[in-house]
Amino acid sequence: MRRASFLLLGLSLLAAPLAGTAAQAEPAGRLVLYTSQLEPDAARTVELFRQKHPQVQVEWIRGGTNQIMPRLRAEIAAGAPRADLLLLADSLTFEGLKKEGLLRPSPEVQTGNIPAALQDPDRTYFGTKLLTTGIVMNTRAPFTPTGWADLLRPEARNMTAMPSPSVSGAAAIHVQAVAQAPGLGWSYWEKLAGAGLQPRGGNGAVMQAVAGGERAFGIVVDYMPIREAAKGAPVKFIFPEEGASAITEPVAILKTTLNPEAAAAFVSFLLSRDGQQLASSQGFLPADPEVAPPAGFPDPKSIKLLPFDAARAAANGEQDLRRFNQLVGQ
Repeated sequence: MRRASFLLLGLSLLAAPLAGTAAQAEPAGRLVLYTSQLEPDAARTVELFRQKHPQVQVEWIRGGTNQIMPRLRAEIAAGAPRADLLLLADSLTFEGLKKEGLLRPSPEVQTGNIPAALQDPDRTYFGTKLLTTGIVMNTRAPFTPTGWADLLRPEARNMTAMPSPSVSGAAAIHVQAVAQAPGLGWSYWEKLAGAGLQPRGGNGAVMQAVAGGERAFGIVVDYMPIREAAKGAPVKFIFPEEGASAITEPVAILKTTLNPEAAAAFVSFLLSRDGQQLASSQGFLPADPEVAPPAGFPDPKSIKLLPFDAARAAANGEQDLRRFNQLVGQ
């Protein structure tokens, strides 16, 4: 009996650390999120995350990327960055941060069904959705384009607008994605500029020009014309046959985070089926091709994307922007 008692005591001592480990597996503590999401979207994202991880308190600060980054830079310079997580629009921002060694590689993040092409190979940032750039047309346009090449047709001369890449991050990525694409390249931009391409402001300004009939065609992000068409606006969005460019609203964990477990749980949530369904419910194309898209979008599997080397684009960004601006006279 005494020997049996010692055996039971030994087993209980072995089990105690295992139980403690299981109890510690649930993330807890505090997180600070810097995001460029719209306020209602950010609030809903945090709310659903906390339903799954109620022991984590999340403070979120919202602003455009051009507002968030100077704030973060100032905090880094002062040696006291507050953010644990960044959820911003485009991969170029994250490529710069990665190059500076400011992002934390996160092999523990669960990527679900997100394609590898939308993730940094070194797992420092992860795409959470797709905001594609394609063609919007006025329903009274002289023809219905099927691809980028159609904007070079004589009937489209002086009838195409696009956001300025100096204003729109999506437009900047689109310029570089087209420049990188086989069969398009810089020669395409030279031809389109010669055909009277007009950059103007942001995506909203292009939408207004096309919906109002001032221009027949525009180059814009997908959700704007799809939403406006559902409201009765005389516009139609086309996913070009050569491929659409895309920004992926990546999320990343800063290397200075004090709560990597909770931060990794937040990233894993965004990439999970629930997180991807949330993105779809907010009107965005989910990064997970198995998740149903919002109303008005085609099957994600049918959408072709232009290949995009984010590291190359980040390295050539200023040079490419100058080249494009010279072509269009800006």
